[in-house]
Amino acid sequence: MKAVLDSSILVAALVEAEPRHLACGHLLDKPGMHVHAHALAETFSTLTGGRLGYRVLPETAVQLLEQSVLPYVGVITLSAREMITGLKDAPSRGVRGAAIYDYLHLLAARRAKAGRLYTLDGANFQSFHRAGDPEIVAV
Repeated sequence: MKAVLDSSILVAALVEAEPRHLACGHLLDKPGMHVHAHALAETFSTLTGGRLGYRVLPETAVQLLEQSVLPYVGVITLSAREMITGLKDAPSRGVRGAAIYDYLHLLAARRAKAGRLYTLDGANFQSFHRAGDPEIVAV
């Protein structure tokens, strides 16, 4: 089954100190995993920003993405038209502010016809999830 991983899964898979490290790392080993291209930037930001109590060098973050993520996932991009359509639909789903980044993961999962979207932030996605969207699986 095709599935999408959000950036919270990628960060936990890459950082051994994360409580869900092993479970998230195993997801990268499963066939059919994909990420929205923006997840790469979000993961880089989290790894290099220090917000979670650790910080890696930018070069290390890029190396982790290149060697430990990209060989194992497909990358989904949204066209400008798809993104604008999603932004227009966002208010009807109650999406505002930073929730748009999670919503873009969901849009990418829908575009890819994924059956599931894996995240560590299930509650964030449930607030704007609708019938017909991929199943949200909180790891």
